[in-house]
Amino acid sequence: MTLARALPNDADGWWFYLGTFLLYAAARWFFAWRQARHDGDEHPVRAAFAEEDDPGVAVTGGFRSYRQFAGFVGSAVLVVLIAVATTGSLRLVLLWTVVPVLIATLAYLDFRQAREAGSRAH
Repeated sequence: MTLARALPNDADGWWFYLGTFLLYAAARWFFAWRQARHDGDEHPVRAAFAEEDDPGVAVTGGFRSYRQFAGFVGSAVLVVLIAVATTGSLRLVLLWTVVPVLIATLAYLDFRQAREAGSRAH
């Protein structure tokens, strides 16, 4: 039982979890903002936040496509492989570079899926 994982006991672990959610939200907002600017919206910031309020767009919930599921599973497998196969500073460097890229990629896949669902609904 000494190897069992639990919720973090220190603030650093909780900051890591909070950081992943914040990075995901920031990436989703960035992609929505960029799309609104590309579409020529007068207020791209307002449009980026309004996208999250649109009930016709699936923002959260289950996997809506095989790409989302494969991206989630592949990301989880890659993070576990890095955590198991490396130690010390190499693990730290890889996790601090790979995990943000994976989070941003998953946010982009979710954004794209929501955008396609929104265009089909309208």
